[in-house]
Amino acid sequence: MDAKDVTEVAAHCAAFLDGVVEADWAAVVPGMGWTVAATAAHVSDCLLWYATDLAAGPVELSTAEVAVRPGSPPGELVRTLETFASVLASVVAAVPSGSLGWHPWGLADAAGFAAMACDEMLVHTHDVGRGLAVAFEPPPRYAEKVVARLFPDAPTGHDPVDTLLWANGRVPLAGLPRREGWRWRCAPLDS
Repeated sequence: MDAKDVTEVAAHCAAFLDGVVEADWAAVVPGMGWTVAATAAHVSDCLLWYATDLAAGPVELSTAEVAVRPGSPPGELVRTLETFASVLASVVAAVPSGSLGWHPWGLADAAGFAAMACDEMLVHTHDVGRGLAVAFEPPPRYAEKVVARLFPDAPTGHDPVDTLLWANGRVPLAGLPRREGWRWRCAPLDS
């Protein structure tokens, strides 16, 4: 995955979120215990962390505390998501080929960080929709790309959106129970 994927997924998610800014963002997302606003803020936090981690290289950089305020107005939370996605896309596009950044689950390349960001945006925008009782359907082509990059162990032959949501522990998948524990394969594909 690449910078273009990050910006396109961000635009798709932001368009949905912009359409629900008048809803109750204090609503709790079922099964998560987070409010809609906290879920949206978490996505933006991740986008900025990923940009920083990729730019910093293979050693953890833990000198700063940055957090998006979930109490911000919903429209500003959407703008923050778009802005931080743009920052990450710029870093993904700018790092030299083969660069690795630190992540708690292992070193990741630019494609890995782009995929993790797209996963965060798609799945948590879906969560926001659940919290607001408004359906959000991740675009199948991006769901398929995220699953291929981050979840190579996922079963094949299923709807890509269902597989993405299953891989992230959100739903059961055609005879498989809801996944209780999961982990991304964030390392470069050739490692």
